[in-house]
Amino acid sequence: MQIQENVSLRPYNTFGMDAQARWFYSFSDAEQLTELVNRQDMRNMLVLGGGSNVLFTGNFNGLVLFNGVKGIDLIKEDENHFYVRAGGGENWHHVVLYCLQRNWAGVENLSLIPGSVGAGPIQNIGAYGVELKEVFYELEAFHLKDRKVHAFSVNDCGFGYRDSVFKNKFRNQYVIMNVTLRLNKIPVFHTGYGAIEEELRKMNVNNLTIQAISQAVINIRSSKLPDPAKIANAGSFFKNPQVPVTIFDSLLKKFPGLPGYKNPGGSIKLAAGWLIEECGWKGYRKGDAGCHERQALVLVNYGHATGKEILGLSDEIARSVKIKFGVELEREVNVV
Repeated sequence: MQIQENVSLRPYNTFGMDAQARWFYSFSDAEQLTELVNRQDMRNMLVLGGGSNVLFTGNFNGLVLFNGVKGIDLIKEDENHFYVRAGGGENWHHVVLYCLQRNWAGVENLSLIPGSVGAGPIQNIGAYGVELKEVFYELEAFHLKDRKVHAFSVNDCGFGYRDSVFKNKFRNQYVIMNVTLRLNKIPVFHTGYGAIEEELRKMNVNNLTIQAISQAVINIRSSKLPDPAKIANAGSFFKNPQVPVTIFDSLLKKFPGLPGYKNPGGSIKLAAGWLIEECGWKGYRKGDAGCHERQALVLVNYGHATGKEILGLSDEIARSVKIKFGVELEREVNVV
C-alpha cells in the first residue's frame, strides 16, 4: 500500500485547479480501503472520481481517495430488464455507450454527462427529462468506520433533485464501490425535454432508437457546453431553482419569456441559465474567470483563474439573480 504525499490535483479536477493534496491514495477494491482505514486517520478525507463537480479554492490538507474501481458486468436479467453493475471508478459516459451498444435502454438521455459512476448517485445526475434514480437498482458502498460494504436500494438513497443521502446525512461516511442499473429491454423514449425533438428532426431520424436519442443529446450538449479538455469547467455550476406555482405566475407577469417546467410534486423548475443570462453574465470574463459565451450556467477557467476567483464570480452572479428575480441560486458544484 502506497500513500503519496503532496500530490497535485490538477489532473483530477476538470476546473484545472492546481491544488495540492497532503496525502493521496488510489484504491480499486474494498480490501485496499480496509487496509487504509486500519492505518490512516480518516477524519479529513475527500473521495474523488472524475473531479467534474468540484471546485478547489486552496490546497487540501488531508487525504484524497481516488476511486479506481473498474468493471462493467451484466449480473442478471428478467423478462423486462437487464441489471448492469459498473465500478465506481468507471467513466459514466463510457458506461452509457457500453449499454447503448448492447441495446440496453434507459440511460440514453444521460449521455455525455462528465464524471464517474460513483459520483452519479451522490448527485442523482440527470439531464433532458431523466434522472439516475429512474434507472437505479442498487449500489454497494464501503463504510469508513465499520469497514463493511453496505447495499443501498433506491429508497435507501433518498434521491432528490441533484441530491441524495450521500450529500447530507451520510456525507463523507461512505465510498461508493459500484452501482447497479436496471435497464429496459423495451425502450421508453423521452424526447419531450429541451431541444431533443428538434435535434432529431435536424438529424432526419425517421426510426426512433435509443442510439438516435443519445446522439441528439450529445449534439445538443456539445453545441452548448464547453469541452473541459479545451476550456476548464465543471459543467452546470448552479442547480435549476424550484419555486411554487404562485411565485412562478408572479414572475411570469414581470418576465413573460421566463421558461418553467412542471415538477411531479407541483412546483415549477426554472432555468438557471436563463436567469443568469438575463442578468447580463453570459460571455462575461474577468481575468481568466468567466461565464461561458454559449451557456451562462457554465463558469469557466480560461487558464490561470484561482478557485477563489471562480467562487467570487459565482457569488456575484447569485446576488444579481436574487436582486432581479428574488430567486436563490444554489451551487451544484461542491466547493472544497
